[in-house]
Amino acid sequence: MSTKAERTTAYIIETVAPVFNKHGYVGTSMSALTDATGLTKGALYGNFENKEALALSAFQYNSKRLLSEIDNQLNIEGTSLDKINQFILFYRNYDVYTADIGGCPILNIGVDAQHNNKLLAAATKETIQEIEGKIALVLENGVNSGELKLPVTPLQFAKQLYTMITGAVAMATMTKDRKYLMNTVAYLSVLIRKEIQK
Repeated sequence: MSTKAERTTAYIIETVAPVFNKHGYVGTSMSALTDATGLTKGALYGNFENKEALALSAFQYNSKRLLSEIDNQLNIEGTSLDKINQFILFYRNYDVYTADIGGCPILNIGVDAQHNNKLLAAATKETIQEIEGKIALVLENGVNSGELKLPVTPLQFAKQLYTMITGAVAMATMTKDRKYLMNTVAYLSVLIRKEIQK
């Protein structure tokens, strides 16, 4: 059973995570955080050392949620090809999935933090590498079982695949046109069948 302090900390993180994700580290004011939580600045700083620590906890919360969902997609029953296709299909509705947290945390925070917050930039890079590693493991299992053939190493293929998906997420976000996601997912599904299925 969690303590009142632990519940307060969890409430703060969960409540401010979409705020930081939408407005970025610099763009999020303390008044926006106090408005969202209904707590005073003193109460927020009673739970977190500073704004940077709170922003990092908020990103980690969103990142953990995304990584958990990616695990769900990649851990379905079936072949490695089924798992990769499931992962790709998840991104068809990625904008819907991330709507309540203010969009893609990797894209939003990753771009925002590059020039103003080294800790957030490093945390974003770490999340990207973790996602690429998860994809690569599924691909490697497919190669080892004789199901898939890859023109490059599993990690390199995973990086290229995730780059294309993230590019579609970026374009859909910037243009507010979800066809970028839908068309890229359709293209990748065909590409995967043609290029790596044995």
